[in-house]
Amino acid sequence: MKYDFTTILDRHGKDAIAVDPEMFGGFSFEPAKLGFARIPMWVADMNFATVPAIQEAVTERVKHPAFGYFAPRSEYYDAIIAWQKERNGAVDIARESIGYENGVLGGVISALNVFCSRGDNVLLQAPTYIGFTGCIGNNGYHIVLNPMQKDADGIWRLDLADLEEKLKKYHIHAAVFCSPHNPTGRVWEREELESIMDLYRKYDVHVISDEIWSDLLLDGHRHIPTQLVSEDAKQRTVAFYAPSKTFNLAGLIGSYHVIYNPTVRDRILKESSLSCYNSMNVLSMYAAIGAYSKEGAAWVEELRTVLSGNAEYACDFISGHFRGVSVSRPQGTYMLFLDCTEWCAEHDTGIEELLKKGQQYGVLWQDGRPFHGPCHIRMNLALPRSLVEEAFERLDRYVF
Repeated sequence: MKYDFTTILDRHGKDAIAVDPEMFGGFSFEPAKLGFARIPMWVADMNFATVPAIQEAVTERVKHPAFGYFAPRSEYYDAIIAWQKERNGAVDIARESIGYENGVLGGVISALNVFCSRGDNVLLQAPTYIGFTGCIGNNGYHIVLNPMQKDADGIWRLDLADLEEKLKKYHIHAAVFCSPHNPTGRVWEREELESIMDLYRKYDVHVISDEIWSDLLLDGHRHIPTQLVSEDAKQRTVAFYAPSKTFNLAGLIGSYHVIYNPTVRDRILKESSLSCYNSMNVLSMYAAIGAYSKEGAAWVEELRTVLSGNAEYACDFISGHFRGVSVSRPQGTYMLFLDCTEWCAEHDTGIEELLKKGQQYGVLWQDGRPFHGPCHIRMNLALPRSLVEEAFERLDRYVF
């Protein structure tokens, strides 16, 4: 490989909550036993050095000693348009369809404020990303869950019968959709997208589609933008993207929306402007330009190979060593969602006790309950393979 995905980065003291969670408040983990260095496998950022093109683009801009008011460069829009065309087959994104967002979650709330009134019901699939439940609930909306189900092969599937029942019963007119899905790692097939969008058309539901994971596809899976399954889907869907998950840029802040419907676009732009805080950072703009480059694309292809290998190793290890623990092999993202129900029942152990035991041996994994997994654990696999193997060997020897 041309790029380095094997070096173990020392991130301590470099402003990373992944490795120094207690320094930032609000995060609490069990202290690791003596001799067990912590392995960060919880928050969804990567423990790889990002592509050099990003640092080069930012460094070149930093050489100029003025950082005053600015407007997004044409290169910023050109990079997004080219990236979406090449990666996702979106051939008709115009510059005016693209708008900056400080973050996907802020964009979700701006869209909900346009589509809904506070107190309205909003539909989400479960399991559900913790960020959705937090921001939607905090802003006065009521969440209605549409639980997904695993099929005979252990693949998470949409429950369309339950979905239609919830749409009718709760008079829902806005839904938040996650594609690829976090935390299960599903990459939706075209038939699934067409079926769910048909229901949303039938019941006149506006769709807010979080596609921040769309670049991180495993084992040859392909992302299909929700907006592209039909002309109706294009007009009723607001999509949010960012280079942050793909290139580990969350600390630089910078997401964007793609909105084809001009009326919806104008209203969301107005809504997002009201706080006067939704404005781009000049360095994040250059980071995005560096990310969405030919070198960035080559780096992502190597990253996907690494992540696919890590996911294969982890799932095979769980199947062969952790009796009573099941996991659906992810098709995208770099997260695992472990179902520990049987193991906990067999060992008369609660999920909280299991979580703490793993942390005591240095495996920083994440409670799955806030994601609506009642006896689940969420794990990040975006680490050098040596650390992934070390973590699972510890879990095998000391925990499970």
